[in-house]
Formats: sequence, structure tokens, C-alpha cells
Amino acid sequence: MTENMFDFSRTLAGEYLKGFSHIWESLDGLKEFLYALGGTLDDDYILQEEGVWVHKSARVAKSACLAPPCIVCAGAEVRTCAYVRGCVLIGMDCVVGNSTELKNAVLFDGVQVSHFNYVGDSILGFRSHLGAGAITSNVKSDKSPVEITFGGVRYKTGRKKLGALIGDYVEIGCNCVLNPATVIGRGTSVYPLLSLRGEYPADSIVKSAGEMIKRE
Repeated sequence: MTENMFDFSRTLAGEYLKGFSHIWESLDGLKEFLYALGGTLDDDYILQEEGVWVHKSARVAKSACLAPPCIVCAGAEVRTCAYVRGCVLIGMDCVVGNSTELKNAVLFDGVQVSHFNYVGDSILGFRSHLGAGAITSNVKSDKSPVEITFGGVRYKTGRKKLGALIGDYVEIGCNCVLNPATVIGRGTSVYPLLSLRGEYPADSIVKSAGEMIKRE
């Protein structure tokens, strides 16, 4: 199931992520992984402060905040007033936009979260895109542990916080809310202004929370 969602060659965290039976479990050790990975990076990465590595070709606005641990890969752009709260891997050629907030997340290469997005405790696959105002909600309203449906099987994660698992080439429309433990399969598009929860199959078009069609 995981291999059908993500091309693990498209992130520096590929081998790390593949080591878990359930990919969301990788979020627990992401902090330690990023510190260890940072120590192996070549001279093209600049250690801006303890725990923050930025590739020489990346562009980071002066008003952006990068909290450790954080790695910003080649060609990425972190724009005005972006807030990277720590435990974040920003892949090659990613765009982290105006006032976007990231926390405990892996962005595969080519991800775009360009305008007023929140991404927490989530994994975003290669070239996935969140439209303006789209967010990953990562805590249930009653604060109970999050359960997830993955591959049609229901799991108790034991986690208080779990955002979204978004496959490669996914398009999320503007102002969507992906409720805790939402799973979006590879190549799926989601219409704007939707509030989603649960699992959505690959290569689909989600028109509403209860209406989907197969992409032709």
C-alpha cells in the first residue's frame, strides 16, 4: 500500500520511511532522524544554526523562521513569513509559501504548499500540492487518540496528533480541511472547500465528501 502511494526515491527520507510497517510511525522518530541525517550532508548544505541545514541553492526569505531540526534541500523556496516549527524535511524544489506553517512533517521533492497552509504531523508525496488555505488538521476535537484507515484496515495509532498522508501527484483544492488521519491516494484530485476524513483511493476525483469518480 505504501509503495503505491509514494516514490521513496524522491526524498532524502526514503530509506528511513521504508523501514516502518506503518508509515505514520516514522513521525515519532523524525526529530532524531533529521539530526542524524544533517550530520551526513555534504558541503553544499550550510549549517545556518544548530540543527538547521539549508542547501546553497535554496532560497529562504529573511522573514521566514526555521526552527531545528530542519533540512531545506536543493532548489527549494521558503517564502515570506513561513513558519517551520521544527522536525521538518523540505525536499528538492519545494515551495513553502507566504505564512505557511509546517511542523513534524516530511515534504517529498516538488511539494507545493504555497499560500496560508498548515501541515502538521503529515507526509506529503512527490509533487503533491495544497491549494491556498488548505490545511491538515492533526488533533481530534475530543483529544482522543487518532485511528486511521489504511489499505482498508482500521488501525489504532496511539497518537494524539496525526495529520494527513498525501500520495504523489495529489492536488488538494483551496480551503480544504483534511481531518486527522486523512489518506489520499496517488494522483487523486480534491475539489475546493471540502472537509474530508478517512481514506480516498488513487487516481480519483473527489467532488464532495461522499462523491468520487475514477479519473479517466
